[in-house]
Amino acid sequence: MRAVLFARYIVNLGCFRYLSIRDKRSADLWIQRGLPSDQFGFLMALVAVGFDFTKLTIILSALGIGVGFGLQNIVNNLVSGLILLFERPVRVGDSIEVNGKWAEIKKIGLRATSVRTFDQADVIIPNSDLVSSQVINWTLSNRRVRLIIPVGVAYGSDVSLVMETLVASARENSKIAVSPSPQVLFLNFGESSLDFELRVWVLDADNRLAVSSELHQEIDRRFREAKIEISFPQRDLHLRSLDESVVLNAMKTTS
Repeated sequence: MRAVLFARYIVNLGCFRYLSIRDKRSADLWIQRGLPSDQFGFLMALVAVGFDFTKLTIILSALGIGVGFGLQNIVNNLVSGLILLFERPVRVGDSIEVNGKWAEIKKIGLRATSVRTFDQADVIIPNSDLVSSQVINWTLSNRRVRLIIPVGVAYGSDVSLVMETLVASARENSKIAVSPSPQVLFLNFGESSLDFELRVWVLDADNRLAVSSELHQEIDRRFREAKIEISFPQRDLHLRSLDESVVLNAMKTTS
């Protein structure tokens, strides 16, 4: 009974001291001087009433394991954030491609990275995803990016004229690099077309889609002027007529 009263006295004393603190300076003094003695007194009171510290150790250990599993993802993201900050595989302003989507990096934090898509949507990506998954950084070393435009023309078209027209379509675009110069390849005899590829280097990756649109418009305009026909799928249908006797025999059989 005396031990219980002593424990209650210690707890009440600690609570009184805590609640009576008004300013920060007093709080600091109490934490430095009063709190250790109160903690010691409280522990002594627990020993006096026969409290089993073994059970407390087991409970705290289980709690620590649970907290550890709960914080696993957070710790993983923090470590990944440090890797991004030190190795710098991506930087603020880089244009990256993650899971097939383009985005620009706006902020790299310890836990997550903020990116902005071409649709002006802000997306928060956990740093662990940037470290563990495949990320294409289109602007890590420079901002140039290659653009490939497939073009199919009708059979019978002048191959040399087609190649010259495609090169001319890209040569006057100021967003396309002069060196390496635009390149045209004759790749294949397709089912319905002669297949070419126009390959250019865009000076800034952010202009990739705009340059693609401009080139398609210019190619269409120049092809119309040069009377070059864009191919489209064609199918030949052959109709065979049957002899009249065969038709009559079939009708007799069914009747």
